[in-house]
Amino acid sequence: MYDYEIYKNRQAELLRRADQERLARQVRQVRRDERRAGRRSGDNDPKGQVNSPRNRFARAA
Repeated sequence: MYDYEIYKNRQAELLRRADQERLARQVRQVRRDERRAGRRSGDNDPKGQVNSPRNRFARAA
């Protein structure tokens, strides 16, 4: 009986962990899609990058 309880607890923990990882993956996907949509639309998002690192400094002679 004790082994069965350990088995059920382990199974429940694995299911919880899988749900958490699935939720985190969905959140990352939504954020990625929002960033891509913002780039495509050309919006000047107030949280967006002000300038790119490439044109921050003048070229050397």
